[in-house]
Amino acid sequence: MKPSNLNQLFIAIAALLLAGIQPVMAENVKITPLGSNHGEFCQLDRAMVLEDPDGTRILYDPGRTVAGPDDSRLGKIDAILLSHMHGDHIGDKHIESVGNGDCKTAKFPVKVLPNTNLVNIALAKDAKIVTGSEMPKFFAAKLKALGGNPKNSQLVRFGASRRIGGVTITTVPAVHSNGVSGSMIGGELGDMLNAAGLTAYAGPPTGYVLIFSNGLAVYLSGDTGVTAEQDTVVRKLYNAKLVVMNIGDTYTTGPEEAAWVINNLIKPASVIPSHANQPSTSGGKVISGTRADQFIKASKAKVYLPLSGRTMAFNNKGKCVEGC
Repeated sequence: MKPSNLNQLFIAIAALLLAGIQPVMAENVKITPLGSNHGEFCQLDRAMVLEDPDGTRILYDPGRTVAGPDDSRLGKIDAILLSHMHGDHIGDKHIESVGNGDCKTAKFPVKVLPNTNLVNIALAKDAKIVTGSEMPKFFAAKLKALGGNPKNSQLVRFGASRRIGGVTITTVPAVHSNGVSGSMIGGELGDMLNAAGLTAYAGPPTGYVLIFSNGLAVYLSGDTGVTAEQDTVVRKLYNAKLVVMNIGDTYTTGPEEAAWVINNLIKPASVIPSHANQPSTSGGKVISGTRADQFIKASKAKVYLPLSGRTMAFNNKGKCVEGC
């Protein structure tokens, strides 16, 4: 074979190989917020499903806006992450069904203590519960008492990691509280804690960094104030390009503080606000003057509102490429 023909053959083979690789490289991470009202960002919306290109599905902070294990939006769930034990994140009660219209119509009539919404979903889906601190022991005991597998409650501590499907999960510090209410414990001990106005200690709260199989690193802040680790660990070590950032003020960073974290510490490509603690949209559009509006105006990164049920896709650089 002539050298020129051989070169052409090599070029053709290389082109075929690249054609086979490109779709894999182009695969994206899908994120679907699970709020109380279709197409809106409402006051108690925390939950979202993050899906790896390989199909691994992770539910984050199910809280009160997932309508229990039978919520049709859940589908297959491989793992559940919980930032801390407060009722609006673990789910002390929840919606009966997803609502339409104004966020103010959201009601949470289904009481699920002492089990919690998270545990009920994990049992029904046979999903792993991946948490840090002292939380895994609590969930293992819950699962065992309800006939589930206590080994499905798995620990991941700061600086370590655990892999679920194509997703590598690690925890990072959050500045908040993490008490377990007596109502989640039940029985005489639970009654005594409630009577004394105390909560049980479950270790420090956490944030998460998830590294997906396409290389995208996502930081889930949980309820937190400003931390040094947002610079040293989230940005410098893991190079997070997408952030889910709590903006609710009083209990977490407010919109100005959250934007400062985004602009000066993490510097991601994109950010999804969460935990606004007020109706933030009407008809899917941001309400002027809300915390979400303030955050959008102050953030240098591209902000995508977590409209319930709208799936967004992000590439490995943290850029939204679909459903934006």
